[in-house]
Amino acid sequence: MFAVALASLAFQGPMARPTGSSSVSMMAKSKAIPFLEAPKNLEGWAGDTGFDPLGFSAISMPWMREAELKHGRVAMLATLGYLAVDLGMRFPGSEYSAVPSALAAHDFGVAKGDMYILLLAVVVMEVIGLMATMQMMTGQSDRKPGEFAFDPLGFGKDPMKYAKYEVNEIKNGRLAMIAFSGMVTQSALSGHGFPYLPSF
Repeated sequence: MFAVALASLAFQGPMARPTGSSSVSMMAKSKAIPFLEAPKNLEGWAGDTGFDPLGFSAISMPWMREAELKHGRVAMLATLGYLAVDLGMRFPGSEYSAVPSALAAHDFGVAKGDMYILLLAVVVMEVIGLMATMQMMTGQSDRKPGEFAFDPLGFGKDPMKYAKYEVNEIKNGRLAMIAFSGMVTQSALSGHGFPYLPSF
């Protein structure tokens, strides 16, 4: 009896063909998260995969791209430096040879005073970078995010290759940000240098 009732509910008669054009338009779906709509502010930006679940692109894409490029570049250098120290490279001088690992290098640099020099250098670079970014944001310059007119090897001469290099830089920067975070965390948890595996 129950099956007969369900069968009657499952029947659908022929649907009428819609007349005229529908006013409902389908939004493009994100390539990264297919069940979400693609963020429209990411269109045309290098490395766009439609991944912006928190909606940061709605704030200001030039500002966000500037921050992403800066953090990605620093993370690429930090990842390389962290690995180099853990694989045995040190600054010249007997005091640096006593540094046991990249994780310990931070505390060693603070105690010795080297980190304060690095902090001063970073502050100077940040002030210069902030001035360039503010000029870009207020329309006083046509500078693109992350550009500092520094291209000694001439990678930007060919527009097609330059577009490919832009995507490569974004992808490698994103990977480096995740990689550096993982390396430092695993190094602190395991107490070991490269390859950061715990003792079994």
